[in-house]
Amino acid sequence: MSNRIQYIQFYGLLLIFLWTTSAQLQAQGCSDAGFCTMGAMKPDQHFNQKVRLRLRSVELSHYLGVTKFDNLILAYTVDFNMGFNDKTNLQVKLPYQYAQGRLGSNHGIGDVSLSFSYNLVNKEKFQINATLGTKIPTGNPNVQSESGRPLPMYYQNTLGTYDLIAGISLISRNWLIATGYQRALNSVNNQFLWGEWAGSENFIWAEHYPRSRKLFRGDDFMLRVEYNLRFSRINFNTGLLAIYRPTQDKMTMGERTINVDGSDGLALTYLVGMGFRFNTRSAIKVGAGFRLIRRAQNPDGLSREFVNTIGYVFNF
Repeated sequence: MSNRIQYIQFYGLLLIFLWTTSAQLQAQGCSDAGFCTMGAMKPDQHFNQKVRLRLRSVELSHYLGVTKFDNLILAYTVDFNMGFNDKTNLQVKLPYQYAQGRLGSNHGIGDVSLSFSYNLVNKEKFQINATLGTKIPTGNPNVQSESGRPLPMYYQNTLGTYDLIAGISLISRNWLIATGYQRALNSVNNQFLWGEWAGSENFIWAEHYPRSRKLFRGDDFMLRVEYNLRFSRINFNTGLLAIYRPTQDKMTMGERTINVDGSDGLALTYLVGMGFRFNTRSAIKVGAGFRLIRRAQNPDGLSREFVNTIGYVFNF
């Protein structure tokens, strides 16, 4: 089969996939401040018994999300990976985000993700990899509206926290099983309260958002189970992503610290994706997800009702 025919087939599949997901999918996405796409916990990892030395790659991705409050979230992310040797890999992610809603808009550089991954076991039929990383805030998550009122976390480009992240995964030719842990090390310097919008024409919309004044996020545990089907150029993947928060978030009301009811519990998402490899150096991939279970409250602003992603990967 000629390369031209293969490209035509791929673009046909891509258009069908994007039209289907854009029209039908209701997804929550990660809802975990991003650690489910770091290092050993990333989706759609290719198993190769012979680990290539000093493999480097850059992925450029476009993200579109819509919240239950009708916020539009756009993010453009640079994901850089560099292998130092046959066991150790560095990943750096830097997003640029735009958020718009009834209360205003905001855009800017998002939090930096930094992680190191190490290949613990490399067998003929499977690999075990571990990751240790962090997220570094790039600003203050207290951007205000044009009227000078604090915006909810759904509008903020940064979470404003230093996070500790750890994870481990098992990869075979067809399966990826990964688990991880994320802990925020400080509170969020956001000042959003309903009372700040009293007297505003947008107060009716502001009171729909969860309050997040000096928010402290609870810990997150994740489990990803993914099945991959790979051909010479095209691959498909599907699976489940579970994020469990055992403790409730906390926020400050006056002089009191209170728990945010409904901010703990399970968020479960069904994921589906596909990719196409143009050659040994470049590939493109798309993905989306169906929300199955979500937490009642997400004061950190990470919940999504719709999400769609597309990325281009270049190896060098």
